[in-house]
Amino acid sequence: MADAQDRNLPASERKIRKAREDGQVARSRDLAHLATVGGGGALLAAFAPALADWMQKILTLGLRFDAKLLQRPDVLTTRLGELTLAWVMVIVAIGAVATALAIGAGLAAGGWNFTMKPMAPKFSKLDPLSGIGRMFSSDHLATVGKACGLALLLGVIGAFYLKAHVADFHDALSMPLPVALKHTSGALMGGLVLLVLALVVFAAIDVPLQRFMLLKRLKMSHQEMKQEFKDAEGNVEVKAKVKARMREMARKRMLAAVPTADLVVMNPTHYAVALKYEDSKMAAPRVVAKGADLVAMKIRDIAKEHKVPVLQSPALARALYAHTEVDEEVPARLFSAVAQVLAYVYQLRAALAGRGRMPGDVPNVVVPPDLDPHNKPSPSASADA
Repeated sequence: MADAQDRNLPASERKIRKAREDGQVARSRDLAHLATVGGGGALLAAFAPALADWMQKILTLGLRFDAKLLQRPDVLTTRLGELTLAWVMVIVAIGAVATALAIGAGLAAGGWNFTMKPMAPKFSKLDPLSGIGRMFSSDHLATVGKACGLALLLGVIGAFYLKAHVADFHDALSMPLPVALKHTSGALMGGLVLLVLALVVFAAIDVPLQRFMLLKRLKMSHQEMKQEFKDAEGNVEVKAKVKARMREMARKRMLAAVPTADLVVMNPTHYAVALKYEDSKMAAPRVVAKGADLVAMKIRDIAKEHKVPVLQSPALARALYAHTEVDEEVPARLFSAVAQVLAYVYQLRAALAGRGRMPGDVPNVVVPPDLDPHNKPSPSASADA
């Protein structure tokens, strides 16, 4: 009971979607009544002349007897079968139209929702105590009260209308059959219009009411909201472990690529970026590994172990670390600086292989100031600007 009283939070999209999968959709019976009665009345009004002619023919056929027919012993059975078949065809047609209108009203209220879950057996519904509780619940009492109010209103409208037009129906008794049918149908059509107007009012109230009642039933407590968040997002500790495991695997893959690099650019103690360039496969040098602090030291040690040149260029190392990711190409604005260090590495390899002379000192590459994260403008300069 306390949990039910604590349910004051709006239902989440996930709970509404799950409730829809379970068959809980806002459906309005009054809208279905309006569609059936209003649509059926409109069809009757549209086809009233043809229907009156058809009824006249049916009555004429049913009341026609002659000497030839009386000579047949099965005449009554045959005539009854013909009349029954004719009426069954009309009833089936009317039933099909009413079913289509009711389905259309349901779709208009809650949309298409096909599920077999409501048909699954639920033994909890066999509990008489819970059944009594549902009978006296606020939602059920509201539905029963609304249905009784609608029936009472329609009955009062029908009674007053019939009382006011009893003379019209009495006059039909003295009219020929075709005229009486048209006269009676016209008199009944006015009453039908009044009933449809009453149904319009009830449907306009019931459609938003059903949606409100559904959302009220689906309201959630704080505990339910927390549990749903955990179910949707997963356990925080487990997710943290998974992310840590993924970072560790990514770091191992990155370190495994260091031996294939052409060189490693380092800030002496903080940053290390491993670069690789193949002119036949790459449009620009690519970063195969990068790291800071302990990871940077690990990259340096692996590079030295596999005889990958390690160059000290603090500004270039900082810029590459800040503006590139692993497996990304070097930014265009750093092409010139990277080309200088690559050229130095190629000359060094050629000299070590005996194909050229040893290059001089490591070139002092120039990095655009705005790409170096340590090159921040002073507060006075910003104020002057």
